[in-house]
Amino acid sequence: MSVTAAACVIFDIGGVLELTPETGWVQQWEARLELPSGAVHERMRDVWQAGSLGTIGERDVHEQLAARLRLDAPQVDAFMAGLWREYLGTPNEELIAYLRGLRGKCRLGILSNSFVGARERESELYHFDELVEQIVYSHELGIEKPDPRAFEAVCTALGVEPETCLFIDDFAVNVEAAEAAGMRAHLFEDNARTIARIAAHVGAGPRGAGRAPTG
Repeated sequence: MSVTAAACVIFDIGGVLELTPETGWVQQWEARLELPSGAVHERMRDVWQAGSLGTIGERDVHEQLAARLRLDAPQVDAFMAGLWREYLGTPNEELIAYLRGLRGKCRLGILSNSFVGARERESELYHFDELVEQIVYSHELGIEKPDPRAFEAVCTALGVEPETCLFIDDFAVNVEAAEAAGMRAHLFEDNARTIARIAAHVGAGPRGAGRAPTG
């Protein structure tokens, strides 16, 4: 089956291109600070949200950590190191290798709910910016999935129509939102099914035999 150049594949990062199991770093800090379970996220909830939308910078995050959790500067650095270790996870080597092989065969993009500082760290570690044409981060856009404007933004950035796109995410709510925005979408559960779904989309092109089922 011939490749259709107009086909587009858009990836999520965390849980898809990065494998990000929980490391327990928050629970370790709660034990260390003698705080009840859930206290860290409760105290920092609005800061995490602001960092996801880019309304505060990394320095602000550090200052709020120091004030709200009563951490000194070395403790703030250690806390953030744990946060980024879990956030960045490890590369999904098989899927990244497959993505690399798609270059020149279809349009490629990333749409990620993110945190301030993510672009610099992910570019340094994983070079996603070299693998796709556009990366749309929530902390730079000011909008998070599943807001339909996030899907509109990545299509605009790539200069493509939604119906040409296959969006891949590990959260069902985001997959459903992508479909509502006019995209085809796939719920990431494992590499084998995801790669097969991408291959079918790229081979069939934007006007294949109807919308494929999610998953």
